Amino acid sequence: MRRALLTSVAATTLVTAAGAAPALALSASPEKAPLFNGSVYAIAYRGSTVYVGGSFTSVAWGGRSYARARLAAFDAGSGTLLSWSPGANSTVMALAVSGSSVYAGGAFTRVSGVARDNLARIDAGSGSVGSFSHRVSGAPYALAVGNGRLYAGGSFSAIDGSSRHNAAAFSLSSGALDGGWRPSADDSVHALGVTSSRVYLGGAFHQVNGVSRTLRIAAVSPAGGAVDRGFLPTAPAQVNGLTTDSAGVYVATGGQGGRVIAYSGGGAMRWQRVFDGDAVAVASLGGTIYVGGHFDRACTTVNNGAHGTCTDGSVPRVKLAAVTGGGALTGWAPQANGVIGVRTLVVDRNRGALGAGGDFTTIGGQNRKRYASFD
Repeated sequence: MRRALLTSVAATTLVTAAGAAPALALSASPEKAPLFNGSVYAIAYRGSTVYVGGSFTSVAWGGRSYARARLAAFDAGSGTLLSWSPGANSTVMALAVSGSSVYAGGAFTRVSGVARDNLARIDAGSGSVGSFSHRVSGAPYALAVGNGRLYAGGSFSAIDGSSRHNAAAFSLSSGALDGGWRPSADDSVHALGVTSSRVYLGGAFHQVNGVSRTLRIAAVSPAGGAVDRGFLPTAPAQVNGLTTDSAGVYVATGGQGGRVIAYSGGGAMRWQRVFDGDAVAVASLGGTIYVGGHFDRACTTVNNGAHGTCTDGSVPRVKLAAVTGGGALTGWAPQANGVIGVRTLVVDRNRGALGAGGDFTTIGGQNRKRYASFD
């Protein structure tokens, strides 16, 4: 179902402030897509192509199963599986696209039989492995492109023997390690958000560059990596996911239950929504904030108790939910299954769609193994 058709009963009306005109969210019914036999950790879009990374080893489409070792690509509109099949020998945790290149990060040591230490550049069309090659002392968990750079966050201590504490950048033109961008996080970085003036880091760290009030979330300069002291919030628990839009910054956290928190560009908390399990992924599309994770219910207040249980009432939101730009819970409730649920949410701006990946096998009772698309 395309966005132009969302006047049908499949469309979900958003809860809005009194007197405001209701807006339409994405359909809660997922589009047809390939089926993956293992977890999907990462999604990236390039034109009409969807690139997917994870721990899977085969993909089913059209009644047949095809070998795809932790990397695959398919057509965004029809779901048709493409021949692109570089093959990684262990889990791909992050993907990013720039021009004709797909960057992959994770726990692998080889891609298409070529030695690559947890980080690789792959041709978006042919699947051939490029010359981009670095020694990573640890694993990248997040990749993002912007400002002429590939930014990486994760759990690592050095790149090519040069000290890098959980964050690093590379030139998109030359592929070289950026010698000037070297923020230092004292624990792992799990999420990145890139704008022209800031790079946002989210994770398990307590400080970045030794600066106080950079607990689990920080903004640094895109060129040198200095902490931007105009943005100094603190997150209540590990930041698992992060996104930005014109209104500010949004993070998905774990902790006692999980939360999605909206911050202004100045670091002030604008609102928060609480769930009975970890919030792992967050994405912004058309002024609506989409959340994915391990949760089964959304709390009606910010209060919860032991094991994240909502104490003041709740509504079912199984692994997926949506929130208005003002923080109101919407009626969008696709209802995924599983314990882990959703690991990643990524917006396809070309189609005005949302991709979800994780460990679920059904969405709203429909067979959707580990990947789903909503538009």
